[in-house]
Amino acid sequence: MRQRMFIGLDVHARSVKAGLLDGESGEVTVRSAPPRTEELVPWLREQGESLSVAYEAGPTGFGLARALAEAGVACIVAAPSRIERAPADRVKTDRRDAIRLARLLRLGELTAVRVPDEDEEAARDLVRAREDARTDLMRARHRLSKLLLRQGLVWEGKAWTQAHERWLATQHFARRPLQITYEEAMATVQGVRARREALDAAIAVEAGGPRWAETTGRLACLRGVSTLTAFGLAVEVGEWERFTGRSIGAYLGLVPSESSSGTRRRQGAITKTGNSHARRLLVEAAWQQRRSSWQGGRELARRREGQPAAVRARAELASRRLYRRWAALDARGKRPTVSAVAVARELAGWCWSLAVMEV
Repeated sequence: MRQRMFIGLDVHARSVKAGLLDGESGEVTVRSAPPRTEELVPWLREQGESLSVAYEAGPTGFGLARALAEAGVACIVAAPSRIERAPADRVKTDRRDAIRLARLLRLGELTAVRVPDEDEEAARDLVRAREDARTDLMRARHRLSKLLLRQGLVWEGKAWTQAHERWLATQHFARRPLQITYEEAMATVQGVRARREALDAAIAVEAGGPRWAETTGRLACLRGVSTLTAFGLAVEVGEWERFTGRSIGAYLGLVPSESSSGTRRRQGAITKTGNSHARRLLVEAAWQQRRSSWQGGRELARRREGQPAAVRARAELASRRLYRRWAALDARGKRPTVSAVAVARELAGWCWSLAVMEV
């Protein structure tokens, strides 16, 4: 039987370099391939009957991987952070990258990332659009408050409440350029906030759909995990079954980094690898576990309505456990930021437990 042809692709928006490694002769050739998926897939099929293709995950997305899967071509989307490079290798070109991918593919040394389906990727884009709106709103508010600060105007109460916004509406400036600038800053804040609220409404509808309702509902039983947070975690993690209670913390970059050799063992800050959005959601939710009250109020009770008794019981057990964890870390004198990350790591395990439990 003829050996498989191994093809590494260095994919860009307007160009593709293909490194072809013949599994029988070991011969390596490099060719330019068409950049458009509808042309690239037939081109790859022409290179041989038995193919294995690999390319790095990046801004070009997963459309090529899905198209190759439909065409019956084995394809790996490689994790760029897991591709080893020699420290002395200071030359990086598309040609060399394509050849390296082909050789690593043949050796089985590539770590594949999970390819989401189109519905999951669309839901993930919706969540990330909301994250962009949140960041834009924060920046717009900062610009507005710093504009007022330069004029000696400081709001002494809690910011961005109704009282604060009424105070903002009363501000006027005699100099016309400054007044135009202020009105523009106010309009930006209001516009971005409206965009965020529209995305919140869209997410609420999507979270209630048949694909996400069960997982989102279970995660939302945890204190500090709103429907928005639960849906974000559900779409970012995807298949919870591929993890364990221990491994999910490492996947989200919540475990300490380590540099140990011989008898020396040194741990540092968390690795911050993996999905940064899911990590931020968990850390934010972890701060809510610091409260001493066992009950989360009416909103938590509403989110738990209709959920199985086993799910509610496990969520309540998680709340108690995470609160005790906070208390233990506070008793040891840990900084609150360090405690929040430690609790977030354990919270990730509880989320996994709820997502995969059978009831």
